Amino acid sequence: KKQLKELLWFLSHNHIFTQGTSAREDEILSSNLINIIKTNRGGKTTYHGPGQRIVYFMLNLNKRKKDIRKFISLIEESVISFLKNYNVEARAFKDRVGIWVIKSNKITFNKEKKIAAIGLRVKKWITYHGMSFNINPDLKYYNYIHSCGLKEYKNTSMEELGINLDQKEFDENFKKIFINKLKSI
Repeated sequence: KKQLKELLWFLSHNHIFTQGTSAREDEILSSNLINIIKTNRGGKTTYHGPGQRIVYFMLNLNKRKKDIRKFISLIEESVISFLKNYNVEARAFKDRVGIWVIKSNKITFNKEKKIAAIGLRVKKWITYHGMSFNINPDLKYYNYIHSCGLKEYKNTSMEELGINLDQKEFDENFKKIFINKLKSI
């Protein structure tokens, strides 16, 4: 039997709103700005665009624990560890997917802000789709949607936190952290 490789892709998209399998039409507040794509990933409506890094995971969970929640936690933990290197405190919440910044360089927010979104699909225990991470996108596009179906929360970026980060640095550092944590499942 031919052994297929597991892959991580790091890429960026042009301006686009995507809607996962549980998205609702009322999550898009201005539909004439940019294209809207319906996708088979999990999750609701989100924005992708320049300055945001997308990580697609194509991994075989048959080789590991067949536990989707564990895999999502692995992604969350990897982003949280990545952010610690920049003195950014972040966490995940059980009732809303993604990674949320609590404070940065001793600045505490009134309410946490989302810096990374996760939207996966798993078929025959192979993972598809992935995560988006805000390096320096134009955050105004989030004003035109209820990002991930959440009306009462805002998004942030490394740039808004006062941190200068380029895509190559993100790719290399996130990949090291993620692969190291992947070995544990």
